[in-house]
Amino acid sequence: MDVFDLIFPRKCFGCGKEGRYICDLCLAKVKTPKAICPMCERPAIDGMTHSGCKKPLGLDGLTSPWEYDGVIRKAILALKYKYATDVVDELIGYLVTSLKDKLVPNAQCLVPVPLHWYRENFRGFNQSEEIGKLVAKEMGWKFISDLLTRKKSATPQTELKGEERTKNIQGVFSLNPRYQPSVINHWPLVIFDDVYTTGSTLKEACKVLKRGGAKSVWGLTIAR
Repeated sequence: MDVFDLIFPRKCFGCGKEGRYICDLCLAKVKTPKAICPMCERPAIDGMTHSGCKKPLGLDGLTSPWEYDGVIRKAILALKYKYATDVVDELIGYLVTSLKDKLVPNAQCLVPVPLHWYRENFRGFNQSEEIGKLVAKEMGWKFISDLLTRKKSATPQTELKGEERTKNIQGVFSLNPRYQPSVINHWPLVIFDDVYTTGSTLKEACKVLKRGGAKSVWGLTIAR
């Protein structure tokens, strides 16, 4: 038993049963959200952006396997605020299994939403990067951890609502100058974050990628 096991005994975040952080029974209670167009948030086949909603700098679709509820919500909060990085292994297994039944068209390269360096240093890791790296490996996708950079800090999105989130996130991302346009437009991209609430973060990241030459950008989150 290590220090982590003392702080976070291996018990299900949902029911408290020993052995796993996410047990099969509690996971089965978490609903799959209805697929929506990420632009208008109305129902859409497989989460693809409606033809009438498509914009030059907009997301091409969205995949989120679970609602932000129950044991999934508790697992994500443990990752985000309690630094429970060992939860990642279990979450990855479930996430990859779920993704194999979901549509993420032509995906070839995963890009995580970056944290500002100060917040990442404070937490000790970027959960979107850690999970995204393993998802990409299991799905056979390329992974570029630093294609996007966060050029300024912002108020945590969880503290804001609606339009405040959109204004708060504007202008915080930029493309890493290390990468040539030929890299950005070579693969259909998947932009990955942990939770989709209003979509402000993914949409802003998508704008930056498409301005840089990306032809296709699909949004992927653990929960919505």
